[in-house]
Amino acid sequence: MSRLAGWKRQTIHAPGGQSATFVELFFDLVFVFALTEVTHFAVTHLDPGGVARTILIFWLIWWAWSQWTWALNPADTEHGLVRIGTLAATAIAFAMAVSVEDAFNADGALWFVVPYILVRLFGLALYARVATERAQHLAAVRTFAALSMFGFAVVLIGGFADPDARVWWWLAAVVLDLLVAGRVAGFEGWHIHPEHFAERHGLFVIIALGESLIVAAAGVAGAERTAELAAVAIGAIAVTCLLWWTYFGWLEEGLAARLRELKDGSRSSFARDAYSLCHLLIIAGVVAVAVGLEELVAHPAGEVGGDVLAALGVGVALFLGASAAAWARAGNGILWARIVVPAGLGALLVLVAGLTAGWILALVVGSLALIVAIETLTRSRTD
Repeated sequence: MSRLAGWKRQTIHAPGGQSATFVELFFDLVFVFALTEVTHFAVTHLDPGGVARTILIFWLIWWAWSQWTWALNPADTEHGLVRIGTLAATAIAFAMAVSVEDAFNADGALWFVVPYILVRLFGLALYARVATERAQHLAAVRTFAALSMFGFAVVLIGGFADPDARVWWWLAAVVLDLLVAGRVAGFEGWHIHPEHFAERHGLFVIIALGESLIVAAAGVAGAERTAELAAVAIGAIAVTCLLWWTYFGWLEEGLAARLRELKDGSRSSFARDAYSLCHLLIIAGVVAVAVGLEELVAHPAGEVGGDVLAALGVGVALFLGASAAAWARAGNGILWARIVVPAGLGALLVLVAGLTAGWILALVVGSLALIVAIETLTRSRTD
């Protein structure tokens, strides 16, 4: 009955205590598929230039998702208009996701650029419609929308540019996005439901981790069964599960509690820093780990190349370092284990570059397990 009633509600603003809904999860799945495409793009472009292009594509995809998360947070996602708008954006985002490989082609970049701009415009339109019911919120959204147009223009120009020049145009777009976020996120007009906002980011993390397992599983499914492959498969599962634990074991709940405590401009600034920006790096870490796992599964018995080691090491460091940064931003102190242990792991991976995939993953698993053990012991002493 509540879903049918959603079509008749006069207000489009979210009721109190709203949780993530099925239409939001459906929307998220398309973006996680886009991240899978980014992973495949990165695997075939592990040179410095390719990594730079991967980062730019990833930023655009994440920023589109993040904007929609802010837009849907104050919206009643059971309302018919919100559902239709979100499903339309899902279709547009699908066109963007399947065009990731075209983003830096000499021809065809607009297949990625145009859906990207459209999905963000749809989000801004919905955001403005929701905000019309609260004048202060509408002023903040209008400012954000007006300033965002400069970034859209730069992305569009980059779509017409030569692929090498496109890197610089899209880098400029990233800088503009950051400047806009820094300019408007502290406005007191933003209306944030903290439980829903934290839940949406947590769900995206868990879906992204699951997708990284699927990437590894796809390689295992099509390969000859060997002891080396079995070791890599077990290691991939262990790495993913331990990353899950470092986020969902206690940190996710702590960040959500801090978001609930803050009010007005302080809350929106924290949401920008700890969620929109730190979680960008957390998800980037998942993508990098997925790149490493895909390559390790593809070559379980051979020596691991330096580019694969870098992807794996940097991915783990990003995931742990960004989560530690979010925790510090919450005013809860520094999680030293998440800084020291990954640094030691990075040095160790350089020293053991000649080992096979199974042994490399054993080192990563051991490092993550050490962090979990240290933090579990530390927290048990302070509770």
